[in-house]
Amino acid sequence: MLKIKDLSADLGEFSMENINLEVENGQYFVILGPTGAGKTVLLEVIAGIYSADSGEIVLNDQNITNKPPKDRPISMVYQDYMLFPHLTVEDNIKFGLDSEGYSNEEIEKRTKEAVELLEIQDILHRYPRTLSGGERQRATLARGLVMDPDVFLLDEPVSALDVPTQEKIIDELKKIYRETEITIIHVTHSREKAVRLGERIAIMKEGEIKQTGNSSKVFREPNSEFVANFVGAENIFNATSKLNNGTAKVKLKDEIEIEALSNREGKVKACIRPEEIMVSKTPIDSSGRNMLEGEIIEISERENTMQLKVDTGIELVVTITKKSYADMNLKVGEKIHLAFKATAVHLI
Repeated sequence: MLKIKDLSADLGEFSMENINLEVENGQYFVILGPTGAGKTVLLEVIAGIYSADSGEIVLNDQNITNKPPKDRPISMVYQDYMLFPHLTVEDNIKFGLDSEGYSNEEIEKRTKEAVELLEIQDILHRYPRTLSGGERQRATLARGLVMDPDVFLLDEPVSALDVPTQEKIIDELKKIYRETEITIIHVTHSREKAVRLGERIAIMKEGEIKQTGNSSKVFREPNSEFVANFVGAENIFNATSKLNNGTAKVKLKDEIEIEALSNREGKVKACIRPEEIMVSKTPIDSSGRNMLEGEIIEISERENTMQLKVDTGIELVVTITKKSYADMNLKVGEKIHLAFKATAVHLI
């Protein structure tokens, strides 16, 4: 297990404050946050590239806070590959093992295992300048894996790649995780990648951890307006909550009232994820406690979905599939019915 306790580091123009994290052995842990949040710096402090000013880093019951990088059983992969341009792919992969003085037999064994896992046998003789972005990233992953690290740190490993190649590398990361059961800490600013890969997620902002939990809980139950915005809640309203028979009656502006399954009372932020809202041209026969009618004021296309803005007295953002959009033949200015369950309303 990796335990980070009260970790702080001041690097001049950037500082981290009181970072506390626990990452279980064999876990895929994602640190999610905007650009400039300090995600890469945190990885570099864990790896020993930068020193901590206070706090502890304990890996498998050993305090590694002050150990140099070479004495930490940790490998790190950056988004820009950092392959040695004068070495072939094979020599790049073997470089760390050679530097550590492993026997030729062990070097060949580990290299073969990593190469087969990432299926890069056909590029071993090539130099980095001749490789595609995906090939470079596979070579970089192999170079990290051959060191048999206790923790594998990934710094935005797919952000520099085109979308089809990103998909392939994400599949490779899943395969690495499944077949090696290695502990992975992956930083990204992409919500989609965090959900697809992470068992647990930490949200980071300006050098601080704002929330930690399994991906479902963090995305559905954000603990602050910042986290709600960052994880895509989209619909966030100032509201007043009053408890009544086990549910919360939540009053939004213009006297619109919705229900939430919550024990929070008083002034709150009411959050509703856009994919939790059902859409119909006719009144909805649903178990959802919240029914609204409104007019579509904007339609926009996303990569795999359609997003509607609907004026119901409050402006709601709704996400539907492209098939549903086509089947309903929706248009701006059209009246539609919306429904969502009380469990879809999260109060902060």
